[in-house]
Amino acid sequence: MTDDMASLPRTEQDWRVRLSPEQFRVLRQAGTERPWSGEYVETTTVGTYHCRACDAPLFRSDTKFDSHCGWPSFDEALPGAVRYIEDRSHGMVRTEVRCARCDSHLGHRFDGERYTPRNARYCMNSVALRLEPAREGARG
Repeated sequence: MTDDMASLPRTEQDWRVRLSPEQFRVLRQAGTERPWSGEYVETTTVGTYHCRACDAPLFRSDTKFDSHCGWPSFDEALPGAVRYIEDRSHGMVRTEVRCARCDSHLGHRFDGERYTPRNARYCMNSVALRLEPAREGARG
């Protein structure tokens, strides 16, 4: 996919055509995949995680860690890659994480849990991500 915003779908129906039903449910309707069901929960491949909807780079693999929560976890997003929305659903206050380019739902951010020195856990849905492995000898 290109970086050209004009190439992005303009309507939810256009997104339905581009995405699988599960991808649409998570990315466009703020759904959540079942814990431990995603392809990237235990992945340790070096590379960059991109938005499944628009291909924007979101996270580097060196920020991924095992939080034992059932979803891929990262402690830092790439600068400017995501935006945040207060989410008061399910009787709690959380921070929803959306792709800054296409506004697709990716997951939630939790702060203050002390899993890593950055003290942040981006709990993402695997179905919202696409891993681009690094070329041989690359880090990241």
